[in-house]
Amino acid sequence: MRRVLTAVLAAALLTGCSTGTDAVDVNNGGEFRFVAGTPRGEVIPQDERASAPEFSGTLLGGGEFSSAELAGDIAVLNFWGSWCAPCRVETPEFQEVYADVRDEGVQFLGLNVKETDDQFALAFVERFDIEFPSIHDPRGEVALAFRDYPATAIPSTIVLDREGRVAAVFTAEVSQEDLRSTLDLLLAEEV
Repeated sequence: MRRVLTAVLAAALLTGCSTGTDAVDVNNGGEFRFVAGTPRGEVIPQDERASAPEFSGTLLGGGEFSSAELAGDIAVLNFWGSWCAPCRVETPEFQEVYADVRDEGVQFLGLNVKETDDQFALAFVERFDIEFPSIHDPRGEVALAFRDYPATAIPSTIVLDREGRVAAVFTAEVSQEDLRSTLDLLLAEEV
């Protein structure tokens, strides 16, 4: 039984970075639920959006962060790890988008998960010249707070609207084009 469970979890981990659309719902002792990646996220209609959970954590390099700091802005929450190959492609592209939209009321926040030593994460951020902050979340506590959304496939990206509601979810590497089009839609929304 243990081998079967290990094989299922390994398969689920691999599908988290895939572009398939069939969900693999694996309950890992209530800690993580892995799902197949979606190649493109979809913006959730405004009247169907739910409020994002409140969360907080310690930033890479020190300092505290609270989700209250995102209030009134569109927020891009990206769950990543330095060990994740798609993250190495996606994160520098996120930095480019961030540089273009940070003055338009859009915040980016990285959530570094499953890394016990933040030195690897700090080296990753430095290597790719990432300017937006990241929470060091080795136990995936913030991902668990978003349990109603599949934030446990790595990489995953959740975009919040100005009212702090979940507006889009990506469970795979996000192209710069898809992220920009999602942000353009949200920036055009009236509050």
